[in-house]
Amino acid sequence: MLPDLTPDTLDVMKRINALQLRQSLAKIMTALERSGEPILVERGRRPVGVLISLRDYEERFVEKTAAEARRRLLAEMDALARPSVDKTSGVAILRGIRDGA
Repeated sequence: MLPDLTPDTLDVMKRINALQLRQSLAKIMTALERSGEPILVERGRRPVGVLISLRDYEERFVEKTAAEARRRLLAEMDALARPSVDKTSGVAILRGIRDGA
């Protein structure tokens, strides 16, 4: 999971500048795959972005989005559910089906 980007976190994160990123993209991607640690990208000593691994991206965004979609679907299903007008218990209904009534 990705850390919160506080000033303390930014201080311990590996940093690269935009020029290093352009010149060494393959090497940086390999390091990202191996370590899984986020990499801070700077332009003019100012943080402008963070590179994260695909695993971190999926954990943080894809799974979160899917979980939210499931929660919305369940809420919609609950809203559509109506109480039964028939007060016969489920057991009584099954007995009636079994007995052919």
